[in-house]
Amino acid sequence: MPLKTRAEIRQEFASRGWSISGWAKQHGYSPVLVRDILNDNEINPKRKCLRGECHNIAVALGLKQGVITRASATIHYTAVAA
Repeated sequence: MPLKTRAEIRQEFASRGWSISGWAKQHGYSPVLVRDILNDNEINPKRKCLRGECHNIAVALGLKQGVITRASATIHYTAVAA
């Protein structure tokens, strides 16, 4: 699978009518982390995506090659009323 740029991924989401938040929840990731990664600077990103959840998200999005290193991809985030 060829690697994609952040702009290409955002364009793909737009053309398919996907929201970043919806994709993140469907794949068991934090919507905030996915948004941070996609909106980051391509040349000098703040989130390097070297390990942990950021690495897993980058691999799932196609930003980098690698192995998703998590026990389960079915983590669900639920909103809690205050």
